[in-house]
Amino acid sequence: MLILLLTIMMILTGCNANQKNTETEKKEQASTESKEEKGRTIKHEMGETEIENTPEKIVTLELSFVDTLNALGINPIGIADDNKKDMISKLVGSDIDYTSVGTREQPSLEVISSLQPDLIIADAERHSAIYKDLQQIAPTIVLKSRESTYQENLDSFKTIAEAIDQKEVAEKRLNEHEKTINDIKSKLYLDKDLTVLPAVVRDTSFQAHTTSSYDGELLELLGLKVAIENEQPYVEMSLEQLVEIDPDVLLLANNEGKLLTDEWKENPLWKDLKAVKNGQIYNVDRDLWTRFRGVVSGEAIANDTLTMLDKK
Repeated sequence: MLILLLTIMMILTGCNANQKNTETEKKEQASTESKEEKGRTIKHEMGETEIENTPEKIVTLELSFVDTLNALGINPIGIADDNKKDMISKLVGSDIDYTSVGTREQPSLEVISSLQPDLIIADAERHSAIYKDLQQIAPTIVLKSRESTYQENLDSFKTIAEAIDQKEVAEKRLNEHEKTINDIKSKLYLDKDLTVLPAVVRDTSFQAHTTSSYDGELLELLGLKVAIENEQPYVEMSLEQLVEIDPDVLLLANNEGKLLTDEWKENPLWKDLKAVKNGQIYNVDRDLWTRFRGVVSGEAIANDTLTMLDKK
């Protein structure tokens, strides 16, 4: 009987041990599968980047990426803000806590490194040359922003959402964005032949935005006809060239200080423009229309357009 009892106890102990081992193995397998699900390979303008888990400490080197994170309810820990914190407050609609990493043109690698980010989002036009340096600091994705079209900007939005594991939230937000744009479009009552020309005016230059620019493509989506169709997003123009195009509406994003158009206003050619004669010149916010770019900013631009131009 004693031998029989010992044998039974050994069998039960072995079963319990096997059961515990099996449960441990299942937990380890589930943990491994969970990590694998969180790990992602993100395709971007400079190749592919492996991202493990969900990034929480994000550094953005362009303003449109701040707009994207804002639309997804996330604040970056570091921003290339051109040392203008008030500009970021204007972009996101409130003061947020972050560290400036310098200018968009020349962000500080030292400051970025000190933040110990787990994701850096860089611009293809500005930051391709320092991509390898950024990759040594943290996983980096390089996307189109500065010279992106409206659609390319939406593509960047989707890529960022995938990188930070927010695809479902992003899809819902993009559906809301599409509805907002369509609603605004339905309220615009315009002559189908009416031409508009958005442009940035500086002290020595008049830079027209074409159908390939962010704001140009967005305006066309709203049903407007942008005066210059070109593969390049921006075209420098003289007054004589502007007269040749003679758009019905001018949307001018002016720099601070002296402007080239101040000189042009004394010229009879300027006074003969249709937009001038018909009072169809509008000064638009430089930051919103040409710097921010993004889902939230795009909706604000569309609302601006609705406010400025005729409604049903």
